[in-house]
Amino acid sequence: MIESLVYRSGSVESYDDLGEAKAAQGTTWVHATEVTADERSHIAETFDLHPLAIEDVNSNVRAKTEEFPEFVFALLKTARLTRGDTTFEEEIVDDPVGVFFGSDWVVSMSPGTASMVGRVKNAVQAGDERLLERGPDFTAYRIVDVIVDSYFDLLDTLEDQIESIEEDVIESTEIDVLDEINSVRRELLSFRKLLWPAREALGVLARGDLKLVQESSEKYFRDVYDHVVQLVDLTETYRDLVSGARDIYLNSLSQSTNEVMKVLTVVATIFIPLTFIAGIYGMNFETMPELGWRYGYFAVWMVMLAIGIGMIWFFRQREYI
Repeated sequence: MIESLVYRSGSVESYDDLGEAKAAQGTTWVHATEVTADERSHIAETFDLHPLAIEDVNSNVRAKTEEFPEFVFALLKTARLTRGDTTFEEEIVDDPVGVFFGSDWVVSMSPGTASMVGRVKNAVQAGDERLLERGPDFTAYRIVDVIVDSYFDLLDTLEDQIESIEEDVIESTEIDVLDEINSVRRELLSFRKLLWPAREALGVLARGDLKLVQESSEKYFRDVYDHVVQLVDLTETYRDLVSGARDIYLNSLSQSTNEVMKVLTVVATIFIPLTFIAGIYGMNFETMPELGWRYGYFAVWMVMLAIGIGMIWFFRQREYI
């Protein structure tokens, strides 16, 4: 749906007023979410948007920036965590947001809700006209900036999960901890795949090659680009932390297994000579002098106890147990 057509003289919400909004004095901003095919066609026809760019907004393509003769097209993706609601392949769900801007107009379009962009639109409708007064490129910057800022919120959530994991791996070797580690690793990998193309797209906007980006706006795009670079670095750092936590978990699990195997080995070693003695006197030979001895049974017990106690003392001296 077309949420609003914002321009200097007011705002409208009708297809019939698209042409009027575009022709209005000052900057026009059209914000459309959950767009249908008819809505895309009306907007594309009014603002003469390239059909391939419109198709990219509704396709699963990488973030990018392209320059056309009459406008600039930037495609970014919002990201949100949906753990517990979907399969692990979809724990980070992204929605594309296409931003088109020309000489005096901006179009933001998304097949999803793009709620963070809506907050900027609401600020303009509430009376903050400075956004539109500084030109369509600055308006596009604010849209891009609010999307990138939302990445920090997602990364903060992942950071909290990593801190929880670091505490758990020290205290527990339960399989749930490993599941949590693998889940966060997948989320960071998905987030990294989203950030790298976004960095390239913002780099195009920030380097000053686009004729529709004013020199006064370039520094703002460079600031957003720096934020994405920071996000990439943080993501790599968090991936290292999670990999380290996984190594600690596997080492703890291996050490725990070794301790169990050590105890079992000591017990088996103690019983080897005892089993040998029991095996000898369990043979059914008729000529065994000890069998006729009155204290033979008690003597064998004493010998077995002495061997067992002696071996336990020896293992403790060697710190095997």
